[in-house]
Amino acid sequence: MRDHGGNIDWAIQRFGGRTQDWIDLSTGINRCPYPVPPLEADHWRALPTRAVLETLCEAARTAYHSRAPILATAGAQAAIQMIPRLSVPGRARVLSPTYNEHAAALRACAWAVEDVATLADLAGADLAVVVNPNNPDGQPHDPEVLLSLVPKVGRLVVDESFADPYPELSVAAFAGQPGLLVLRSFGKFYGLAGVRLGFVFGCEDDVAALRVQSGPWPVSGAAIQIGRTALLDRDWAVETTLRLNDDARRLDALALDAGWTLAGGTNLFRLYETGDARAAQDQLARAHIWTRAFPWSEGWLRLGMPGSEAEWERLSSALQVR
Repeated sequence: MRDHGGNIDWAIQRFGGRTQDWIDLSTGINRCPYPVPPLEADHWRALPTRAVLETLCEAARTAYHSRAPILATAGAQAAIQMIPRLSVPGRARVLSPTYNEHAAALRACAWAVEDVATLADLAGADLAVVVNPNNPDGQPHDPEVLLSLVPKVGRLVVDESFADPYPELSVAAFAGQPGLLVLRSFGKFYGLAGVRLGFVFGCEDDVAALRVQSGPWPVSGAAIQIGRTALLDRDWAVETTLRLNDDARRLDALALDAGWTLAGGTNLFRLYETGDARAAQDQLARAHIWTRAFPWSEGWLRLGMPGSEAEWERLSSALQVR
């Protein structure tokens, strides 16, 4: 297992407590999730039909403003692991630092992977990867600049897993053109990561090839019903976007009072320069609040947004401990 957030078992082993005692802010998953609708019995008893799956895909096209060919997957992670097999291994470049599964999946398929620091450095790669907005620093990238890269690389993968609060950043509407693949994650914004649902938009040939890899039942019947209902609930999405924006400002204020400085982030997570990330993480962990530190940074600590008011109060108290 590579270094990730969500490793709450490890936190419990070191700091004690039970799972229900902890506030997990290490993942950037919305802690005020979409209310799961009642599930019809057939979604548990029957294999999902192609017609039922298409209703989910149509809801995703509406939510993500794209008419490009689409494939539903078991989270964006499933697409990340399939994409390296779309062509013979070559030179891949990943705009870094970023989500570490992209490079790992490529290396596992014998691609030669280079981490690069600027968008311009991606040019010339057989496959290039950009996360927009980026994880963990929240760096946004202009869609026009991203689209200008498409003819300069063999295939451009744009991971929009944290883009729900920022529809203006998305290039999903352009994913029908050859050479562009766009990933979306359902679980983060909707706070239902356990559903394991994501989408990949691309040209017809790429999506058809990914569909062969994914098999006849790429997502569960329950995921189809939950995802379709949530994606079509645009009022909830608008209200959640506004709330997350307010929450980000609230979290920044708490961090400033603790002596941290903002290093970046999105409205689903914030990144702070703490001076000593391990000490800051341990301080919060003693209050059973788990956060994300990075093995390659001494100072950066990433926090998701608390959910309930009780969680906000616990975080505020833990940050005040010296």
